Amino acid sequence: MAGSRNELFIAVAGNIGVGKSTLTKLLAEAFGWEPFFEAVDDNPYLADFYRDMRKWSFHSQIFFLSRRLKHHYLLLQQPGPVVQDRSVYEDAEIFARNLYRQGLFDDRDYRSYRELYEAISAFLPPPDLLIYLRASVPTLLARIARRGRDFERNISVAYLMQLNELYEDWISRFKLCPVLIIETDEIDFVLHQADLNGVLAQIKQAVDRLPGQALSSRA
Repeated sequence: MAGSRNELFIAVAGNIGVGKSTLTKLLAEAFGWEPFFEAVDDNPYLADFYRDMRKWSFHSQIFFLSRRLKHHYLLLQQPGPVVQDRSVYEDAEIFARNLYRQGLFDDRDYRSYRELYEAISAFLPPPDLLIYLRASVPTLLARIARRGRDFERNISVAYLMQLNELYEDWISRFKLCPVLIIETDEIDFVLHQADLNGVLAQIKQAVDRLPGQALSSRA
């Protein structure tokens, strides 16, 4: 990572239900990377947020931002390679931005949130590689249903579509590090080993192209 450490820093990005946490775990197992998982289950505002987004959006986004920043700091202290489940950039560029566009983040709260995010993120070393998992809304809905989180049952098609649009716009503008896009509609790296092997091969190839990196699996 530029100017801060010699070890590998990978971030996994993508919409709700696309498989970020699972891939983070599988990459840690395959390559011996230290995983940093998204703070979903321990967010004390999340269930309230899904019931009343207008009331709880600021609280929930501040929690996610603070936890992501903490993770970013901690992963920079690790002596070996790390893989992060969702980057700090997505909180601001996707989720907070979408809430603001929907009128669920008022102007004052959104300005305060953006000022905090921009002031801190300016000092954060970026990942060496961003892995973007892309999926259509039907695929996302199927995977959300499969994992069965109660507070996600009412996520709408329109909401997922809006997030997908923002992800595509963000990825098209993201220049902080190389981006590997993995299309996931036609594969399932959770249920099928051959699909997982293909994903791991893509990631290994992308990492091997990075300056000073050579990757080998534990297998």
